[in-house]
Amino acid sequence: MTQSLVVGVDAGATSTRVAVHTLEGTRVGYARAGAGNPTAHGLGKALSALDEALGAALPPGGGPRVVASMAGVAGYADEVVPALAEVWAAHGIEGAPRFQGDVPIAYAAGSAEPDGSLLLSGTGAAAARIVGYELDLVADAMGWLLGDAGSGFWIGRRAAKALVDALDRGLPVATLFPYPPTHGTASIEPGTPAGLDAEGLLFRLVGQHFLGAERPATPRAAGARIVRLAQADHMRLAALSSLVSEAAAAGDPLAVKIAHEAADRLVATLRRVHVSGPVVLAGSVLTSAGPVREAVLDLLAGETVLTARDAAGAAAWLAARTVLADAEARSVHAAFTAAA
Repeated sequence: MTQSLVVGVDAGATSTRVAVHTLEGTRVGYARAGAGNPTAHGLGKALSALDEALGAALPPGGGPRVVASMAGVAGYADEVVPALAEVWAAHGIEGAPRFQGDVPIAYAAGSAEPDGSLLLSGTGAAAARIVGYELDLVADAMGWLLGDAGSGFWIGRRAAKALVDALDRGLPVATLFPYPPTHGTASIEPGTPAGLDAEGLLFRLVGQHFLGAERPATPRAAGARIVRLAQADHMRLAALSSLVSEAAAAGDPLAVKIAHEAADRLVATLRRVHVSGPVVLAGSVLTSAGPVREAVLDLLAGETVLTARDAAGAAAWLAARTVLADAEARSVHAAFTAAA
């Protein structure tokens, strides 16, 4: 007997993922492609990524077997609807996908409960109340320049700002480079060589991240160089989040302070929207082991806290809910959202 299929799409600013499942939850196809955010990258590039991922994920002859599909597209724009319908038709799928925001899909990646909350910290940050699998209320998500407190960008900017301030006050450039640079890496092994301890590790990691093999002549020149590099590509600040985690894990006092401040900000944002139900953690800062996640879990002691898994699978599960009974849909949630 020919099995019916459902399709889920998770299209974001950095990548596009498509999951194809049977109604029983078995994954029969999964593919990744480039960025799928039409606002950030243009409609043409986004559609190309979606078309590529869908074509790679669908099993041979699978298009006509698709009975429901859900697309979570960051940077959603009205013109995506008819354009994506054409992509679906080109792959033999009858009917355009339903659209859902990426926030409810991220929540569904962690919980099958209809009501609860999402706390997200990746490059950006947000908290959301979910009611009946739909978005009810959002807090923060105001962007890297004026909002997103506790996000990877916020964390990285705090670290870079602290280093630039220290250099402006005369921190010797030599303290950022206590031994010759290793080939091909900016990271430093905490505690080595002898005499290096955790204090100051964050400055060394951030300094090498920006300056590499450069050795500016003065603290002022080093600080100015970091500022220029950050202004030219502000996303380099978000990349510092992992270095803050590394330094905090090693015991650097400043990194520990930044990590705990990030956790405080994130939980304060969550408290603005959370009423009841589970709290799903999403985004790389909160789904990866590290000091921010640990601090958030401590602050949420007493709550039911879950971790988001595969968002494309969650989108496919939300699509399947439209053709399955509620109890049946809940029973297959874990199969849909398992890591790809």
